[in-house]
Amino acid sequence: MRRSGVLARVVWSVASTVVVAGVTACGAKTPPAITPASPGQSAPAAGSIVVFAAASLKPAFTQIAQRFKTDNPGSGVEFDFAGSSELATQLTQGASADVFASADTAQMDNVVKAGLLAGNPINFAANTLVIVTAPGNPKKIASFADLTKPGLNVVTCQKPVPCGAATQRIEDGTGVHLNPVSEEPSVTDALTKVTTGQADAALVYVTDAKNAHGSVTTIDFPEAAGAVNVYPIGVLKKAPQAALAQKFVALVTSEAGQQVLTQLGFVKP
Repeated sequence: MRRSGVLARVVWSVASTVVVAGVTACGAKTPPAITPASPGQSAPAAGSIVVFAAASLKPAFTQIAQRFKTDNPGSGVEFDFAGSSELATQLTQGASADVFASADTAQMDNVVKAGLLAGNPINFAANTLVIVTAPGNPKKIASFADLTKPGLNVVTCQKPVPCGAATQRIEDGTGVHLNPVSEEPSVTDALTKVTTGQADAALVYVTDAKNAHGSVTTIDFPEAAGAVNVYPIGVLKKAPQAALAQKFVALVTSEAGQQVLTQLGFVKP
């Protein structure tokens, strides 16, 4: 009888220990581990906005962003520059951003139709295509029709990209159809093909040719006037930093923002 009592007490003690341990394990809140940042890695600024913008806007928006950060101390701007069609696709597939600036109204319309814009887009600039060649125009290109010369390596933008869509409108309007050796995903990629000697000529915007700083020769052609691209901008409906995003759009469309755009070759829409 005494032995049975000892055994009972031992069993009760072990069971109590297990229960207490289980309760402690279930109820304890272990502090989350702090992972040290990798060398050179920093977290985004608390007031940072993300701007999806057409590749052709990079020089202008980079300048405007400096003014924006001066006007809004502690804020930041993170850009994703690419072809407008690529950016619009990313947005419609769930990518997060605060502002979208497209190189044509068609890609902005896709974002609007998907219900992703907070309000109506604002047209803030316009751009026109030109032909660029190696310095000195060694192939003696003088017109849009000259781009069909045999043996000439011509580069254009892909059709969904605004610069490619504008090229298509010119082809349809003139009846002159090109046979490019490459169709690039952005206008800056098309320009690079010429500046690196991989192509004889490319169709790019006036602004891109100007930003090439003499590394290409520019040929204007009258047919481009029939395919001017208008640039719209807007704040996205789910913008994480909606108030700052509105301020960025306001700056782009302000006199100060327009002055930067004009200096870099854009015209009023």
